[in-house]
Amino acid sequence: MSDRRRVSRGPRYAQITGWGMAVPEKVLTNDDLARIVDTSDEWIVSHTGIQQRCIAGERDTTLTLAVRAAQEALLVAGIVPTQLDLVIVATVTPEYLFPSTASLLQDALGAAHAGAFDLSAGCSGFIYALSMAADAIRSGSAEHVLVVGSETLSRIVDWTDRNTCVLFGDGAGAVVVSVCAERCGVMASVLGSDGSGGELLIVPGGGSRHPLSQQVLERRDQYVKMNGREVYRFASTVMPRATEAVVQKAGWQLQDVALVIPHQANDRIIAAAIKRLGLPADRFVVNIARYGNTSSASIPIALCEAIAEGRVNAGDRLVLVGFGAGLTWGALALEWGVPEPARPRPLFLRWLATFWYFLAGIRSAIRRTERALYDRTMGPEGAEGVRGKLRERSDRLRAVIARRLGRLRPEAGPTAEKPTAEDDDAARQ
Repeated sequence: MSDRRRVSRGPRYAQITGWGMAVPEKVLTNDDLARIVDTSDEWIVSHTGIQQRCIAGERDTTLTLAVRAAQEALLVAGIVPTQLDLVIVATVTPEYLFPSTASLLQDALGAAHAGAFDLSAGCSGFIYALSMAADAIRSGSAEHVLVVGSETLSRIVDWTDRNTCVLFGDGAGAVVVSVCAERCGVMASVLGSDGSGGELLIVPGGGSRHPLSQQVLERRDQYVKMNGREVYRFASTVMPRATEAVVQKAGWQLQDVALVIPHQANDRIIAAAIKRLGLPADRFVVNIARYGNTSSASIPIALCEAIAEGRVNAGDRLVLVGFGAGLTWGALALEWGVPEPARPRPLFLRWLATFWYFLAGIRSAIRRTERALYDRTMGPEGAEGVRGKLRERSDRLRAVIARRLGRLRPEAGPTAEKPTAEDDDAARQ
């Protein structure tokens, strides 16, 4: 349970209090790829810096990776899922078109009081989501927000296209963002988009423009298509510009930045940013060799590894910066507010967390069963006759109970909706 107090008066800041990552067990090396397509380890490393990538197995999905990363982040933050007010999942490979992966994650965690939605901004998605989480906390509409970047890009890669299949990997990274009274956390963000370049990095098939059809499958348009030359040109320019812009917006100087965590797309793009910004190379976090491009998961995974390596300390000023399909870009200035590196949680706390998620699964199953039995017993909504009237009264009573429970919850403040006279009549009936 978190010992952090609610901030009701004075400035509200949004700081990262928990973090976690998850990657599939299966590793695909460049030599493995050379057996599939016409390429080589030497070519891939020299052009991208990638040596291997993690690939989702049969049981790995965007949701399962997100769950693992989120559970670790919550454990580090020291809060239980019911304290979450909002869950945001940044992804371009959602579990389904709908419902959102975030809603499924909220249910899997047992975050009963949290709203949830997915965010699609390509590889910039995590920056967008973290910026929105900070805004929600600063505005007072949330105390704790879970932000996850999770991808299974191997499911949308054309493994016959050597120009794209060598680039991408799978994984997830998550952070818990919490309210804080001290000046720290997210200090500024810069977000941008240029939709005129949308066709440069795109999955053309499967949407409303080109629904899945035999023609789409024959053209292999359900897979990623990329104009590598143009994307490289765009990224090499926008990454340093976005970094400079967010540093200026935060009121910092470039030399104040202790660490830059860029999107891991190509080490040549990162090298170009290092040269343009004039910062020492050791101030940049680069792990692309191990994971490849994991899209919205790349920045949180790199952040987790930097923390684990002791490269992030209290008071450090960090810049997270990325670009992606859209075309989009984003940068975020972050002052690290955690007083000391988080120590591994005791084993009994991990056992308690495991038990909690077991109960969350039971709760979800019960709710699905109850919903099915209720519909079957009461009949369809709006039906005529006795069953229809019984359904109507029962629905009204359930709404009253939900409202009353909302008033009793500690997080339901003075603006919580109060029962009406009509509600009271329904309860008496």
